[in-house]
Amino acid sequence: MNNFWSNVLRYPRFFVSSVAGLIIIILTPFKNLFKIRKLRFLLVLFLVLILGLLASIIINMTAL
Repeated sequence: MNNFWSNVLRYPRFFVSSVAGLIIIILTPFKNLFKIRKLRFLLVLFLVLILGLLASIIINMTAL
């Protein structure tokens, strides 16, 4: 029974490390694009646009 709880306690650590790895894999191409001067402006503009759109959607959904 002790071995069972030891295995159960390993799952949260595995989940956190898997999600962290997924985030790193997803953000790596954006980091490489950020090195190019022309694309840096477009990337920042795209991120601001996405954040503004997300904020607008959340404000409209919550009727604030």
